[in-house]
Amino acid sequence: MERTRSFKFQFSVPPQVLFRYFVDPKLLAKWKVPDGMTMDVHSFEAKVGGKFRVSLTYREDLEGKSGEHTDTYSGYFAELDPGVKIVEVMEFETDKPEMKGEMKITTRFSAVDGGTEVLATHEGLPRGVRFEDNELGWNMSFEKLASLVRA
Repeated sequence: MERTRSFKFQFSVPPQVLFRYFVDPKLLAKWKVPDGMTMDVHSFEAKVGGKFRVSLTYREDLEGKSGEHTDTYSGYFAELDPGVKIVEVMEFETDKPEMKGEMKITTRFSAVDGGTEVLATHEGLPRGVRFEDNELGWNMSFEKLASLVRA
């Protein structure tokens, strides 16, 4: 897949603890959403082959990928290895050609002194998504996650 970006972050909890924040929809909705947006988890089956559907809604008057103020994506878990790796395959629900296409996010968890290093690789980013916006969204989300696990 082309249009790939990778992001590395470090957290102050062990991999098994951090993993839970990625597979519990109630926890996910608290952090995996950029600033200025809210998350609605419509469905979420955290198991290999399990499906998910999520909407991110802008608080401001901005155009979304799926609707007037919304980005909705759905997909499935291709791999789930607790505390080690998650592979999600997803696609935006959209009529906009520049936002179409299958994406894959591979998240790897590695134990390091004092916690966990996470490497998230986002493959197949649609051509309508700017790299800068993708990076900003990941940074905002992981900052929220870092605050959440410290609390």
